Amino acid sequence: MNAELRVDTHAHIWGDAMPFWSKAWNRPAYPYTVETYLETLDASGVEFAVIAAASLFGTYNDYVIRALRQHKRLRGTVIVDPEIGLYELEAMRRDGVVGVRLQLFHTDLPDFADDGHNRLFHRLRDLDMHVHVNIEAHRLAAVLEGLRPSGVKVVIDHFGWPDAEKGVDCPGFQAAVDACRDGRAWVKLSGGFRRPDQDIPRLFAQAYVERVGTDRLFWGSDAPFVGMEGKVTHRQTLDQFAYWLPDPDMRAAIHLNAHDFYFA
Repeated sequence: MNAELRVDTHAHIWGDAMPFWSKAWNRPAYPYTVETYLETLDASGVEFAVIAAASLFGTYNDYVIRALRQHKRLRGTVIVDPEIGLYELEAMRRDGVVGVRLQLFHTDLPDFADDGHNRLFHRLRDLDMHVHVNIEAHRLAAVLEGLRPSGVKVVIDHFGWPDAEKGVDCPGFQAAVDACRDGRAWVKLSGGFRRPDQDIPRLFAQAYVERVGTDRLFWGSDAPFVGMEGKVTHRQTLDQFAYWLPDPDMRAAIHLNAHDFYFA
């Protein structure tokens, strides 16, 4: 195992003068370019990364796709309309797009059984792409159940946002564990810096390892930390990961697993 291999599976990039989605929850007044992010990765000793589609820009994936074309150390997810066709998905796949993100936080859940979503999920399955889910913990089980019939792979954002007060009894945490054990899902240990008490992500990171092992886990920084700019650095998110899981071999296994999933 290459102990030096590191993969950041969750970050966002954007350029100048990009069109914000009309319902964007935040509108940063600064660009976070791919060049800036790559410099950050180099400074942190991270070789590979995955760009997560930012809900701030809706289906405007242009900047990310161009970055993936240019930089082979990157992969990415996109946000698309359910009616997207096979040829466009195939072209995105060739450019380095590995999945479609469902940004479902504080939104009504779509009908996953309707024709558009049903086709989309089956096409993603056929292309060996995945559905990248961001949803509150108390609604995660319903989303996972809705995705089950297609057989598409699922990557769950930000620990699955488990309820700290409920701990490992949180239904969202349990749903994520069940999906991982069924071989349908993976979980990103990301966004933990948003918890003021780092013992909370530590608890859940260790609980995931105990229940599903390292093979179903990834790590992500969530750079550039939208909404918490200046309160954390990329290097600090790596240090937090080390606090959650002090065993370096365990962290190395998670990085290697991410590389195999996204880049193999």
